Amino acid sequence: MSPSSPLPTDDASPLARLIEIMARLRDPAGGCPWDQAQTFATIAPYTVEEAYEVADAIERGDLGDLKEELGDLLLQVVFHSRMAEEQGVFDFSDVAATISDKMIRRHPHVFGDHSYDDQAAQTAGWEALKAEERKAKAKGGVLDDVPAGLPALTRAVKLTKRAARVGFDWPSTREVLDKLREEIAELEVEIEAGDRAKAREELGDLLFVCANLARKLDVEPEDALRATNAKFSRRFAFIETALAADGRTPDQSDLAEMDALWNDAKAAEKAS
Repeated sequence: MSPSSPLPTDDASPLARLIEIMARLRDPAGGCPWDQAQTFATIAPYTVEEAYEVADAIERGDLGDLKEELGDLLLQVVFHSRMAEEQGVFDFSDVAATISDKMIRRHPHVFGDHSYDDQAAQTAGWEALKAEERKAKAKGGVLDDVPAGLPALTRAVKLTKRAARVGFDWPSTREVLDKLREEIAELEVEIEAGDRAKAREELGDLLFVCANLARKLDVEPEDALRATNAKFSRRFAFIETALAADGRTPDQSDLAEMDALWNDAKAAEKAS
């Protein structure tokens, strides 16, 4: 094992100190073998995970956790920037400069002499500026730069939102609900036929329409599903607690009893 490196000085800014820490960890001479072995591809899953943990802290309203999770997410940016710097491509300063330039460019009403009549006009202006940036990057297709690595529901919203900008959209939620019923009927047909491959495809179509409906309702589907997941966990915990008071566990109960307890949990939530 190599001798310990001296601790980075704490007289610099916290960000400069973090950048120095990452440089030490990646240093072939005396750094951390695990950190040295990482690549953009191996770190990417951690980056996504940290973003979700930030969202979770916000969902729970835990600002202490949020501070910590934002630090973990910042570390991911520093990590990727360090690997890029080692390849001579860019460094953290370039990342910060790029996003600063983008924010100034996309806010001409704040940093320039442009003005918008209302928030809707501002949103339209933002989208127009983004479209110009896509053209500059030679991405001509409407859907070309919607990241493939996004969570599927989130990407479905972005795909349909992008298509809607050029008029490929249902006029209202009524048509989306009609399509939802149609997809449910098609899924039922494939389930009855026992065709799992086609049922999978129809289920995907159904979820895509649900994402489209979320967009029309201006609801983030990942947030909506996250809230429902939390509600399910909370109500199932109620069931477990109620059964535990009788010295039993869920596997010692049955559906009818647990369903009744589920309804009790719903009633208790409404009463609180």
